[in-house]
Amino acid sequence: AEDLGDPPPSAAFAVLAEDLGDPPPSAAFAVLRIPRLGLTVPVARGISKRSVLDKGYVGHYPGTAAPGRTGNFALAGHRNTHGEPFRYVNRLVPGDEVSVRTRARTYVYRVDQILRQTAPRDVGVVRAVPRSIVKPSYGYDEPGAYLTLTTCTPEFSSAYRLVVWAKLVR
Repeated sequence: AEDLGDPPPSAAFAVLAEDLGDPPPSAAFAVLRIPRLGLTVPVARGISKRSVLDKGYVGHYPGTAAPGRTGNFALAGHRNTHGEPFRYVNRLVPGDEVSVRTRARTYVYRVDQILRQTAPRDVGVVRAVPRSIVKPSYGYDEPGAYLTLTTCTPEFSSAYRLVVWAKLVR
């Protein structure tokens, strides 16, 4: 797929700048930690393959919420190649903790739902109140502070997406 770069900056980044200073594009502004997977990985703005994902970062979808805020803090990461930060994200189970550390504080989320396979075009999974438009029994009905992890599935393929949702607990 052709990499068209990132969409223009959004209001989510203004909120991040308030908490973190204004990190340059492709610079880490947070650290994602998933104890079950033994994963600690930097989070950068945007989901551009060239400037973010292919450098081993997890990317923050433009236009989605800042960590710890109401809305959906949505992230993308490679499952294979380029550091493969989300290689084993399929091993997460409801109840697992995921933390996001910024300069200001650490936010803790608890895994709540897992959508094992959906279409790459399923943009509902990263909306402020995330819900799959392909499989609408997955997702949420009410506003909250959500974390979404997205990656390709099955392994070594980009045919579908695997989605993990978590809710802010502290």
